[in-house]
Amino acid sequence: MANTAHLVRRQSSRDLKPQKSIDKLEMKEMRGRLVVDNRKNVATANYGATNAAFEDISPNKSKIGNDPSNNDGKATFRPEAGEDERENWDSKLTFLLATVGYAVGLGNVWRFPYLAQKNGGGAFLIPYFVMLAIEGIPIFYLELAIGQRLRKGAIGVWNQVSPYMGGIGISSAVVSFNVALYYNTIIAWCLFYFVQSFQSQLPWAECPNRYFQNGSYAPEPECLVSSPTQYFWYRTTLMISKDINTPEVFNWKIALALIIAWILVYMCMIKGIASSGKVVYVTATFPYIVLIIFFFRGVTLTGMSDGLRHLFTPKWWTLTDPVVWLEAGTQIFFSLGLAFGGLIAFSSYNPVNNNCYRDAIMVSLTNCFTSMFAGIVVFSIIGFKATMVYEQCLSEKNNTLMNIFGHVDKIPEDIPIAGTLLNITDGNGSLDNLIMPELPECDLEKELDNVSIKATFNVK
Repeated sequence: MANTAHLVRRQSSRDLKPQKSIDKLEMKEMRGRLVVDNRKNVATANYGATNAAFEDISPNKSKIGNDPSNNDGKATFRPEAGEDERENWDSKLTFLLATVGYAVGLGNVWRFPYLAQKNGGGAFLIPYFVMLAIEGIPIFYLELAIGQRLRKGAIGVWNQVSPYMGGIGISSAVVSFNVALYYNTIIAWCLFYFVQSFQSQLPWAECPNRYFQNGSYAPEPECLVSSPTQYFWYRTTLMISKDINTPEVFNWKIALALIIAWILVYMCMIKGIASSGKVVYVTATFPYIVLIIFFFRGVTLTGMSDGLRHLFTPKWWTLTDPVVWLEAGTQIFFSLGLAFGGLIAFSSYNPVNNNCYRDAIMVSLTNCFTSMFAGIVVFSIIGFKATMVYEQCLSEKNNTLMNIFGHVDKIPEDIPIAGTLLNITDGNGSLDNLIMPELPECDLEKELDNVSIKATFNVK
């Protein structure tokens, strides 16, 4: 009986040997996926070869065995997403500047102040921050997380999620290209104005002259009706025509500026993040430098307080309008750059253990407070311009009344309406019959509305 049990044990041992061999092969393969990392600073291993300034404190880092204080030469887990095959940002600061520069743009400087004064002033901040909390930050975090984990661009990410969702990545790329078309057009306009500003007298400072064959000249009538800045914008910069069926001559100046704009974009992107990572130190910080300069200039102008009051005075009844909430949500999408694919591409160059949740909160709040700061800058200048127009209107109105009544004491409290027959006694005692002319209507609130609508772009 003992011999029989012994034979059974030997037979069972022989049967288990193939399984043990398979287990050994699997363990060997698993050890091959573990890479010995003797570096003490994980940040140096994750963010570029030259970076030693960023220390990742992801809360999930210790769970996967990537704690440099505990491994001491032990094997460190590396994901199978090809982290070593894809480039990394030089530092965490470079990534944050690139993301902030991507999010902060015309939507912050022009569109947010326009929507705020249009949709209830300070009351607009309520739906704005509500939409930021329920759609802005979650989607921003989602795009950073999925790009960082899969380490691919928008098209590759959605193809890996599901082949049926590959069209989402393609659509985001097409939308980004369309946005780049009109953004580069705006850059071309800026380049044109930049070159034109190198003149002793700015070409939009006063109306140009129209010269006649006899050698005489006179200011351009169309410019006198509008203003020198509008005339320069429509007639000199855009060379706009009456309609598309009657085009003017080819605008080669803007075409050349547009070519230069695309060349600049190409030079910034020619080496990927190796080149764009250096450019973001200028493109992300320069708008803030300009905004700070304009802020200190704007707060010293006359009428600054009127402009800020017009911007932030709450109109609570607008909160019942669903269009206000819709425009707040649209502004969040446009301002943060959600669903364009850019955030997925940026985060794909991060190490997979980066704390993208903290990045999403930081960049989203920075973007929103930049919008508010830009609104203060813009409407301080708008308040100054509206005050100047208002004071000029009052001056013209007072001069007209002085010419009619002759002295300030003779001006009645209730000014007659236009077309009224007036019997005016002049200084010689003679009686003159005058018809009351139409006086300009001077209203500071209307001027603030008119100037803000003309001065801000409704960027869609």
